[in-house]
Amino acid sequence: MARMTTTPENHVDIAHSSRFNDYDRIAEGYTAENETGLVNAYYERPAMLELAGDVTGRRILDAGCGSGPLFSVLRDRGAIVTGVDASAGMLEMARRRLGTDADLRVADLASPLPFPDDAFDDVIASLVLHYLEDWGPTLAELRRVLRPGGRLLISVHHPFGITLFQHMAGEKPKYFETRSRTDEWTKGGQTVQMRFWDRPLHAMTEAFTAAGFRISVISEPPFAPEARDLFPEELREFEPTSTRFLCFLFFVLEAN
Repeated sequence: MARMTTTPENHVDIAHSSRFNDYDRIAEGYTAENETGLVNAYYERPAMLELAGDVTGRRILDAGCGSGPLFSVLRDRGAIVTGVDASAGMLEMARRRLGTDADLRVADLASPLPFPDDAFDDVIASLVLHYLEDWGPTLAELRRVLRPGGRLLISVHHPFGITLFQHMAGEKPKYFETRSRTDEWTKGGQTVQMRFWDRPLHAMTEAFTAAGFRISVISEPPFAPEARDLFPEELREFEPTSTRFLCFLFFVLEAN
């Protein structure tokens, strides 16, 4: 499972014109893999939806919505959802899923968002912040578009997992640094270079509080119960009774 942290995930391409994170090229292949893969369909999305709880009537921004799998479920559960992503290719996949009436917009999370203050009750940033070197401006914008008392739900690469897997690969981990990491993904026959920014837990929590958020939940959730039967090879190395692995870390923040 040493590759768990660099397997498919959600989604924003913060600079799709560069050689990194070109989700436009892999949109179809990535969407297909994301739809049924272990870490997305049976781990990250169920955990995020569990944290979201009852969303009936809530105005939700899906920040880095990709092809729209979370958007779809949240809308079905009664939320009023807007999705943004920097990749036009991923948004085209989302339109195929969600229909032409879905509120989907091209937007870069590293730039100001096209929404007024206090526009949303919740923001969901699912597997997106780890593409950004500087969280400060992005978190400030997400705080701005949230109403007071609104929630920001976040999932990112687990910093302890990254360090563990680097150690297992024979690398010298530098846990306390904010550092760039690259990986190569092949989806649907297309190969792209992916760049992530890893940071220690204290750097994450300090960024949250500096942006005006209060941390209400830090979660290391289990995978879905049916995953062990569906993915016996991937989960073989874990104890038969284990339902957790060091893959992603989840936060629920409240806007002060």
